[in-house]
Amino acid sequence: MDAASLHWLASSGLIIVVGAAVTSFFLSLLLSPLLRRHALAHPNVRSSHKIPTPQGGGIAVIAAAIGVVMVAMLVSRTDFTQSFWLVLTATLLIAAVGAVDDLRSIPVVPRLLLQTIAVAMVVAALPGGLRVVPLLPFWLERVLVVLGLLWFVNLTNFMDGLDWMTVAEVVPVSAGLALFGLMGMLPREATAVALALGGAMIGFAPINRPVARMFLGDVGSLPIGLALGWLLIMLAAGGHLAAAILLPLYYLADATITLIRRLGNGEPVLRAHRSHFYQRATDNGYSVMQVVGRVFLLNIGLLMLAAATVSTPSPLMQAVALIVGAGLVAWLLYRFAAEA
Repeated sequence: MDAASLHWLASSGLIIVVGAAVTSFFLSLLLSPLLRRHALAHPNVRSSHKIPTPQGGGIAVIAAAIGVVMVAMLVSRTDFTQSFWLVLTATLLIAAVGAVDDLRSIPVVPRLLLQTIAVAMVVAALPGGLRVVPLLPFWLERVLVVLGLLWFVNLTNFMDGLDWMTVAEVVPVSAGLALFGLMGMLPREATAVALALGGAMIGFAPINRPVARMFLGDVGSLPIGLALGWLLIMLAAGGHLAAAILLPLYYLADATITLIRRLGNGEPVLRAHRSHFYQRATDNGYSVMQVVGRVFLLNIGLLMLAAATVSTPSPLMQAVALIVGAGLVAWLLYRFAAEA
């Protein structure tokens, strides 16, 4: 990133965060009556809530993040790259898929197909020479990136099953990405997206605070997963793979271990369930605030470890940080699986 872009981000970063937070908050309030009439989430086997609650607050979050980024870029007279437009289009596509699914459930196969199209668009937008694991053949790496990003999109959706859970994840992760962007490790538009997404989630937090008055819905969790996944890929391809793994490590571990365990037990993995570690924690006596508070603190620790790998980019530091991060995540998962 050039010096002019860094100067613009440093001077405009706080404005982007605050602008996205304020916009997200007031859009959520404006949407609340409409969502209450047309998009109520009724309690089911997966739910942690007891009464019907409006879902679709992700409309406000995504609209605020995209809107503030576009305004900021236009005010600064920054040209939007073709790649950025492709990522934006993919984000809007997957948000539309989520919105329809919130209102009327989409069958699994067409839903996954549409998600794959959006993910493939984001991967197609990556610079041609960008490599995450250079040792692999280019075509194989791209296939694995598509599959990994598709999983990340869905695990973000799976993990959005508790008030403030996504806030506790997205705010620290986006803060870390924005920090690394301000250090010149992400492109200008990617850093602006990280700032705006974090701000938009902060603005949504008061309305999603336990007991939530509104949920994100798939219209929010799916595009959030896509945007974060894109940012993490960009970070990893810049030579910071360890940091890109550490930032979302709790989400990756909880969702992936849960999926493997259910497959091993022969359970239907496509059926709604309460098997995630954070859900088992509430069943085992932890309060919602105890769960999300611990996840938030863990994510701050993972952010610090990621920052250490960036500031001291040695193989030893990366190995130590990954081991410590994995240990912290394993300890929290163990605690969640035990009675409070």
